[in-house]
Amino acid sequence: MPAIDLPAGGQRLERYETGEPLDLPARNGGFNRVAYSAAHVVADPLADVDPWIDAAVDWDATLAYRHYLWDLGLGVAEAMDTAQRGMGLDWTAAKELIRRSLAAAKERDGALIACGAGTDHLAPEPGVSIDQVIAAYEEQVGAVEAMGGQVILMASRALTKAAKTPDDYIRVYDRILRQVRQPVIIHWLGEMFDPALAGYWGSEDHSEAMDTCLAVIQSHTDRVDGIKISLLSKDKEIDMRRRLPQGVRMYTGDDFNYAELIAGDAQGHSDALLGIFDAIAPAASAALSALGRGSQNEFFDILEPTVPLSRHIFRSPTRFYKTGVVFLAYLNGLQDHFTMIGGQESARSLQHLAELFRLADKARVLRDPEMAIARMRTVLAVHGVA
Repeated sequence: MPAIDLPAGGQRLERYETGEPLDLPARNGGFNRVAYSAAHVVADPLADVDPWIDAAVDWDATLAYRHYLWDLGLGVAEAMDTAQRGMGLDWTAAKELIRRSLAAAKERDGALIACGAGTDHLAPEPGVSIDQVIAAYEEQVGAVEAMGGQVILMASRALTKAAKTPDDYIRVYDRILRQVRQPVIIHWLGEMFDPALAGYWGSEDHSEAMDTCLAVIQSHTDRVDGIKISLLSKDKEIDMRRRLPQGVRMYTGDDFNYAELIAGDAQGHSDALLGIFDAIAPAASAALSALGRGSQNEFFDILEPTVPLSRHIFRSPTRFYKTGVVFLAYLNGLQDHFTMIGGQESARSLQHLAELFRLADKARVLRDPEMAIARMRTVLAVHGVA
């Protein structure tokens, strides 16, 4: 099999021999879970911009990636944190991304898409008011719905700054949910993904915060399709899942424990809205297809080996996981370069990327090992490793 010399700590290199990629069917289907992939954006490496300041998006490559996900039967969760929302991609660019993706989805039969609406155009400064937060949410929710999109109601940094009690969260969500045209997906993004969201729902204690969130959902069950929680705790997710009103979905955002949460137990299961599905889309699609056929063993055989890879990509500081997602897209030939908006290709070390390569190979998600090796060697050379 093809081999490559990879960093192994300090100045050492070790010989690594790749294995065989997964032999997956060309098409999958028959899912018995709703499954969204939070999709990344492809930067334009040739744009004459200051990458730390300006977001230059390669629209053709970005939309091609959405079609790739739809071809695999996955839904697209658009303009989320995987797309560097609020971390390089501002609301103006996000709105254009949503417009283009919704237009592309309308060209396809059954393309599943939902779009992030938040308050990221409102600076979370001292003195920001609850009324300003409500107005910001109304602007973005209105924009998404005017374009015909389903809303993913994203967590708000400005609300975290403005709120003094849990009742302030209830007031904001009550106001917005009363106005939406179709049921939304609420996204509770934990502080491990975004430190500015610590204390969301009015408490640093996730159990108390969960009580407030559930109170909001229970007051608006007809306006809530589901909730995605990203707390990286399977026990907290299962606890909340069992307390949800009937008909409200739990969308797992747990990139550490997604396989067992999607499989579920005798009391229920989680659907999926995951950033890692961007990186392992063919494996995710094949596993979900197997689960839909009732083959739980095959589901775990495909998906469980990807969990160590996901845990590495999402390791602390978790907010830098986007770098690993884009790096794997580059290794797999799904984009021609390893450049990110905001210059975030530099957010992870060469050692981190080398271990990602190993784990991706062990998970059998390197589509073409020879191509992946050639591209890994290019990255190594840029870092001064011959």
